[in-house]
Amino acid sequence: MCTPRQQKPDSGRLLLSIHDVGPRFEHEADMLHDLFRQLTDTQRFAMLVVPDHWGEAPLASAPAFRSRLRGWADAGVEIFVHGWFHHDTSRHSGLNGLKARAMTASEGEFLGLGHKEAARYMAEGKALIEDIIGRPAAGFIAPAWLYGEGAKEALAHSGFALAEDHMRVWQPGSGRVLARGPVITWASRSRPRQLSSLAFAALARQALRWQDTVRIAVHPGDTGAPALMRSITSTVSAFAGQRRVARYADLLD
Repeated sequence: MCTPRQQKPDSGRLLLSIHDVGPRFEHEADMLHDLFRQLTDTQRFAMLVVPDHWGEAPLASAPAFRSRLRGWADAGVEIFVHGWFHHDTSRHSGLNGLKARAMTASEGEFLGLGHKEAARYMAEGKALIEDIIGRPAAGFIAPAWLYGEGAKEALAHSGFALAEDHMRVWQPGSGRVLARGPVITWASRSRPRQLSSLAFAALARQALRWQDTVRIAVHPGDTGAPALMRSITSTVSAFAGQRRVARYADLLD
């Protein structure tokens, strides 16, 4: 186990996040929460909450899970709004079509939304989750880290303090970039994607050692693939032993 005593505070930050948190993946969220806590001996990580995953798991109908979210937030977990449905029903063409096909399986909800619809979902998600946790949401992160032009415009006026995509973390209101570099994540939906994500994680453990901020993101599907879980454990342990496990909000200091 890596404890705060072992961490090296001057060698950079490590930001950890658990995606797709909600009643639909309650067991998986527990597993990933417990893994991060075991590996870092902290609860300085983020949980990205989906208000109604694929229209099948509304937070509004899950009082026990809402209480757990409040407890996690009280314990220091950062709670982000992560879309609304996490389901992309838009039709795409050109570059967006390529992103929708290559980077996600019908999960990039905010890639094709217009400004008004994106703004409505952001506002409603913010209000819902802030009411549940009793404090401001840490920020907004679009499903699959994909933002169309309408979403980008809406996000700039959303009131969220932080946003993130594959390559950066930024302040939506000012556009100021707070951290750069690729997020380390794993893909579980096919064997070739698993193998490529395992290879990238192994490379990143060496190549990203000199980054000021390293980001690691995990998903519920990772828990069903033992090889991915071993890679996640190795990657988190490697970076947590070299740097300070931090909060996204620390980037604002």
